[in-house]
Amino acid sequence: QVQLVESGGGLVQPGGSLRLSCSVSGNIFGVYDMRWYRQAPEKQRDLVARIDKGGRTNYDESVEGRFTISRDNAENTVYLQMNSLKPEDTAVYYCSADVAVNTGSISLSNYWGQGAQVTVSS
Repeated sequence: QVQLVESGGGLVQPGGSLRLSCSVSGNIFGVYDMRWYRQAPEKQRDLVARIDKGGRTNYDESVEGRFTISRDNAENTVYLQMNSLKPEDTAVYYCSADVAVNTGSISLSNYWGQGAQVTVSS
């Protein structure tokens, strides 16, 4: 019923920029916290950035000052602008959202996107 579709990954040189997008669609009553995670090979999935419905943000210290999370509530879309990229930013990036659906009653669940590969290499 709810889908998160990511776009914008790719290969970039160190110091470059990329912008990830994640759109939520389906039988949506409301979209609340939205988050970006990343998972490097053979490592755990870590939280990179979070934004609530009111636009308040939190960042992992490893990306503070380089990455910016934002959202368009009208489009149910979250973005991750990544600047000054480093090789250690290489990972699969996943978006996640807390979404309320109305199937006769309102229920809130967490949903995930399919992942977008970001590779930072010269």
